[in-house]
Amino acid sequence: MIIGVIGLGKMGLQIARKLAAAKFKIVGYDPNSASLAADEVASFTLATTMAELAQQVDLVWLMVPAGDIVDTCIFEITPHLRPGALVVDGGNSLYKDSVRRASALEAKGLHFLDCGTSGGTHGLEHGFSLMVGGDATAFKTATPIFKILAAPHGFGHVGPAGAGHFVKMVHNGIEYAMLQAYSEGFHILREGPYKELDLAAISNIWQNGSVVRSWLLSLAQETFEKDQQLTTVSGFIDENKTGRWTLETAEECNIPTPAIKASLDTRTWSRQTGGNFATKVIAVLRNAFGGHAVKKKD
Repeated sequence: MIIGVIGLGKMGLQIARKLAAAKFKIVGYDPNSASLAADEVASFTLATTMAELAQQVDLVWLMVPAGDIVDTCIFEITPHLRPGALVVDGGNSLYKDSVRRASALEAKGLHFLDCGTSGGTHGLEHGFSLMVGGDATAFKTATPIFKILAAPHGFGHVGPAGAGHFVKMVHNGIEYAMLQAYSEGFHILREGPYKELDLAAISNIWQNGSVVRSWLLSLAQETFEKDQQLTTVSGFIDENKTGRWTLETAEECNIPTPAIKASLDTRTWSRQTGGNFATKVIAVLRNAFGGHAVKKKD
């Protein structure tokens, strides 16, 4: 199987390199590929256009931002794909868009899988968590790829078209709330009655045996070992669309989600005010797991 990867950003490049290391033939495309280091793309071929890529491959993995750009990519590659080719959207698309895209591609004799992809910038080393929606036969075809990309036991077919991105959307809503809870806790520790608490040491204690241990807590420990005050970091927190979509979907289903809503409200407040120590914690953790930009303090 020859695989095309469109979008060689933080995670797309890792996917291409991980598959190339497993001896798959990879063709990559990114409009900014000239800025990539030579050693990063040495293991696979670069196409000059999406059409050129589509003509060579059996499967296209899209790793581009959600929205119109996904439709643009599909529009450009569809006329050049072989009959029966498979398109995988590994980005954070809205699940309703994935249902529409699957139907449109199926009508043209092509297959589509929506793959929620978690693991951030650490996926190359540790493997990704992959939540896949779409046709079961297409999933079976792509299973050898998912096995290479995923952490042990870290992938599965979760349902029909759209289900993969739906599950990833909810996953991200949970992530927002978890980050909010950790950040508020560390804010209390830092500015409560005990002013000299060692946040790195406390994180380490919690990470060993406590009920709140997690990868996020491990990243917090690493962060506090470098700088407990976060004096150079702004409390401005950006957000992607998945947290907001989770809240909107919950409201459509009349499901209360006060923790997720509070996390989104806090992010909005942080962009208006510059935030506080808690929002600084969220900002640096987002950078640690996903490479999201952190604003420096003025």
